[in-house]
Amino acid sequence: MQEQNMSYTEHALQEYKEGLGTFTRKMPDLARHYNAFTEACFREGAISQKQKHLMALGISMVLQDEYCMIYHTKGCLDHQCTEEEIFEAAGVAAAFGGGAAMSQAVTLVQDCIEDLRESNPLQ
Repeated sequence: MQEQNMSYTEHALQEYKEGLGTFTRKMPDLARHYNAFTEACFREGAISQKQKHLMALGISMVLQDEYCMIYHTKGCLDHQCTEEEIFEAAGVAAAFGGGAAMSQAVTLVQDCIEDLRESNPLQ
């Protein structure tokens, strides 16, 4: 996909991927350990991957981490979360993070869902 045809969400995901690649080239050992740790954290276990992405989305909203909000909104959709599940998780995040978390739910998270559904109509 050409960069000028990318949605904001797709551009942010690409930017994150490129940044992670640069970091991995400069700090391969650290990146390898970090990636192994996060892969283990998100592996299916007593808590499903779907639930883990919902949790991560809520945490990223409270922390105001835009890249993680985008990444985990995509993760939620990739694991067949419904909009209702995503917005319920956003509501829980807003209960902890207040208006700042809620503002992310009604803007960035909604935009991500729309962008990702437009680029992949099967979601």
